[in-house]
Amino acid sequence: MDNKNYKFETSAIRTQAERTQYNEHSTPLFLTSSFVFDDSEQMRAVFADEEFKHSYSRYKNPNIDEFAEKMAILEGAEAGYAYASGMGAIFSTMMALLNGGDHIISCSSIYGATHVLFNNTLPRWNITTSFFDINHPETIEKLVLPTTKILYAESPTNPACDVIDLALLAEIAHKHNLIFIVDNCFATPYLQQPILLGADIVLHSATKLIDGQGRVLGGVVVGNQQLMNKIYLFSRGVGATLSPFNAWVLSKSLETLAIRVERQSENALKMAEYLEQNPNIERVMYPFLKSFPKYDLAKKQMKMGGNMIAFEIKGGLEKGKKFLNALKMCSMTSNLGDSRTIIVHPASTTHSKLSKEELSAGFITEGMVRVSVGLEHYQDIIDDIEQALQISL
Repeated sequence: MDNKNYKFETSAIRTQAERTQYNEHSTPLFLTSSFVFDDSEQMRAVFADEEFKHSYSRYKNPNIDEFAEKMAILEGAEAGYAYASGMGAIFSTMMALLNGGDHIISCSSIYGATHVLFNNTLPRWNITTSFFDINHPETIEKLVLPTTKILYAESPTNPACDVIDLALLAEIAHKHNLIFIVDNCFATPYLQQPILLGADIVLHSATKLIDGQGRVLGGVVVGNQQLMNKIYLFSRGVGATLSPFNAWVLSKSLETLAIRVERQSENALKMAEYLEQNPNIERVMYPFLKSFPKYDLAKKQMKMGGNMIAFEIKGGLEKGKKFLNALKMCSMTSNLGDSRTIIVHPASTTHSKLSKEELSAGFITEGMVRVSVGLEHYQDIIDDIEQALQISL
């Protein structure tokens, strides 16, 4: 697509791979492991990186390229690369940009598997991580070491649904020549574009809201061309590439991202307002609630509040279990961003590998419940939650 100045919704629909000789309207599937060359000289030039041409689908494929290009455009980035999963995207990015002995600074409120990656996996290569409280970003500079290379953050955070000032973090990162990476999974590029706020790299688990219907796994990283060249050259060699079929599904999903996320955000705000008034709920965390401590920041950074809500049930763990077991419509499953509303208990599932101290640092209590609000009628979602709360009393 030549014109990259379309509005978000148009870019999500009209960014397409080049048409074949059949002049198709919708991008076809390119289910091929490799591509043929015109002659031996062209083959040599492609393998020497002197000429661009599709050669092997682990390197590039029209479906994967379309999805990655579309995500880069929607995020305001220069280039992108797509992966088999969100964790594949995070791990590959870290390994492409870091060497043994390097250091990461991360907010303490992050996805459980990312926390495990930083604390348990990367130290095998002598890559260490220091964590900061998102309510005290002023402490970040005290954590900077001569070996620090990356500043990493989520906003909104998983699972506490808190937000952090991304422009402030970008300022701190660039002051110390750090690469600023943001996991934008909860917001999606429709609600928030961290690169416009100063991020160098943005990544997603495309399995979540990007797909939006719980069908396929995927991940994607976008950023400036220089950093993405490093990430691409590393990633094509380690084999975490997204499959052409999943890329095709995800690219199609982006065509409806804006309308899905808008409706889910509307549903989530109504649900958050209901929960806030419910006497059985201790507290509710949702960025666009007026009572949310960082409401003004959320309004500044995000178009809407997103589909994710965190709330704490009075009575702690036991009441939380009774509540979950009493649900009739809402799903209990290890995903989020689906068209179906999903409810989980983070302390015993997504963040169960964390210690009590790490849970506390991430503001995860035993009674916390995380809700991924779907596309059902909001009143049906509320009714299911209400009846479950009544049973759990």
